[in-house]
Amino acid sequence: MTTDSLSGKTIAFLVAPEGIEQVELTEPWKAVQEAGATPKLLSTESGEVQAYNHLDKGDTFPVDEVVDGADVASYDALVLPGGVANPDALRMQQPAVAFVKAFFDAGKPVAAICHAPWTLVEADVVRGRTLTSWPSLQTDLRNAGATWTDEEVVVDENGASPLVTSRNPDDLPAFGKKIVEIFSR
Repeated sequence: MTTDSLSGKTIAFLVAPEGIEQVELTEPWKAVQEAGATPKLLSTESGEVQAYNHLDKGDTFPVDEVVDGADVASYDALVLPGGVANPDALRMQQPAVAFVKAFFDAGKPVAAICHAPWTLVEADVVRGRTLTSWPSLQTDLRNAGATWTDEEVVVDENGASPLVTSRNPDDLPAFGKKIVEIFSR
């Protein structure tokens, strides 16, 4: 991986206003930024989002764009950080779900970690795909037509959009490396 493998690319990070697992936002953000991309934080509300370190409040981060007005054509790839509350809130927001689905419709790469695949289930984009997640999501993913596997990082290219998934914060080094590899294509 060269330091400029994502040069000129803009990567969307979609989160709810609260409940993001901080390290699942900051580590992939750092990985794509170090590879030369411009990460942008999108949310369902303007202002700042509140991250958490498990159950304790972490830092706040400024929102670059509200998802309701965002154009998928402005972005080269999408990252969905986890945290239990984050994807649970996102899947209840139609503009967020539509934004995620539009990435798949456009054939653009998507990455999701931990509980983030809940938003993918809501967007109905996991059918026929193989992915991983936090273990408690495996039944939801199987019921949505996916094959769930317990691996550090999974890349599924069964469809127009490459899909990269990981299970939890322990997988972040492999997740960051893999998203840079896949997003650089």
